[in-house]
Amino acid sequence: MNSTVTQFFIGQIARLQRTFTDEDVRLCNVLTQDFSPVYYPQEEVWKTYYSQPIVPGLLTEGLINQVISEKLPGIPCILLQKELIFYHPVHIGDLITAELEIIDINVERNWMTKKVTCYNQAGNEVIKGQVVIFVLSNEDS
Repeated sequence: MNSTVTQFFIGQIARLQRTFTDEDVRLCNVLTQDFSPVYYPQEEVWKTYYSQPIVPGLLTEGLINQVISEKLPGIPCILLQKELIFYHPVHIGDLITAELEIIDINVERNWMTKKVTCYNQAGNEVIKGQVVIFVLSNEDS
């Protein structure tokens, strides 16, 4: 196998930012068929736990996937493993930064492990975890 991970290094970081909108939440709900009342301002359920409706976790995870596909590695790859902890809710209008840092590279398998940190505009960590990516070589893609 022609190893593609050798062009990367431990400690390499990439990040992207995104502000989530009402329309993002609506589209996610339609695609996933997840119509939980915690996403809707007109519902009262979320008021027990949060100051405002929350954004589906899947949307924030999508920002993590965008960093992987566009920036690090930014080449064809497959997500093998994902472990995430959601520390704080994301709300409509929050500016979320997803930051991924390479913490391990397995040249034999063409895998890289990345630390994931997502935080909001106030600097509060909203998601933390790690992902393992299989980077496709030119021969594989």
